[in-house]
Amino acid sequence: MAAIYQAAYRRASSLTCRLHSTYVRKMRYLSELKEDDSLCRQAQASGTFYLFHKLSPFLQKVGKKYLVPQLSAAELKKILEKFKETEQWIEKSVLIGCSDEHVPYFALDLGALEKSVIESELKGLFTDLRKALFVVDGRDSSLLASAQSLLRWHDSHQYCSKTGQSTQKNAAGSKRVCHASRTTYYPQMSPVVITLVSDGNRCLLARQPSFPQGMYTALSGFCDVGENLEETIRREVAEEVGLEVESLWYSASQHWPFPSSCLMIACHALVRPQQAEISMNSLELEEARWFGLEEIVEGLKREPKSSKQDDGSFLPWFPPKQAIAHQLICEWVKRQTS
Repeated sequence: MAAIYQAAYRRASSLTCRLHSTYVRKMRYLSELKEDDSLCRQAQASGTFYLFHKLSPFLQKVGKKYLVPQLSAAELKKILEKFKETEQWIEKSVLIGCSDEHVPYFALDLGALEKSVIESELKGLFTDLRKALFVVDGRDSSLLASAQSLLRWHDSHQYCSKTGQSTQKNAAGSKRVCHASRTTYYPQMSPVVITLVSDGNRCLLARQPSFPQGMYTALSGFCDVGENLEETIRREVAEEVGLEVESLWYSASQHWPFPSSCLMIACHALVRPQQAEISMNSLELEEARWFGLEEIVEGLKREPKSSKQDDGSFLPWFPPKQAIAHQLICEWVKRQTS
């Protein structure tokens, strides 16, 4: 009866979805894959796979461009056969999306296999995600970030925090279950605010010691338990640069996989010009300073490699287009020039 019900449900869902937009049909299909293990395993046979090795995505360089190859299930099986591994490895994959034509996308980490053999076979390289995000196009960077976050979460949640027993992932990888305690675990994201502070004529950017030489960006920090976004922004700005926010407004949001899985919530904040003297927290920042419009415009044009000067110092440069900090800076420039 259950099989008959599921078949009838899928037919009804299919009929209903015809009346909806492509986006709605796509979201409904992904929802079904997450809830129906049998359907998801069928999808793995016709889906495409993004490969990782110890959380580093696989890229291929074609000319000056970096591409993220998608392997079919058949191509993936050939790779596994070279290592004398069974196709059951595919069940370790996680669902990360699908095309408008309902071709599902999965991510699979082959970290237990020899990296050089895979790279040689597929003619590419497993690349650190921080580097990969800034050389691939926007669509692929979003998928890679989501995939790594989900793979990392599964790797760190293999045991139940209540019983210590092993947890089992569902076929799509959208959850893990401890059957001993009947506890279900779902992937979570940590909210982080990233704020571009302005005094009306200048904007404030800062850098940490771990940043690449010459790179400055907007202030950011995790939300504390019990805080709303406004409280977090005011606290972070006060803690890091000793300024009091007068007003603030929301810009946009972006998933960011570092240090694990974060939701970056981008905002602008205004401080009074009469109270704009920076008092930097040296425990958190290496440098923080005000930038004028001309310096920001020049910095946006500058590539990291071109920032080094003859005397060994570095001219300021800013996060690339894929980072939401870049969007904040461009919005500020647009307001100043409008």
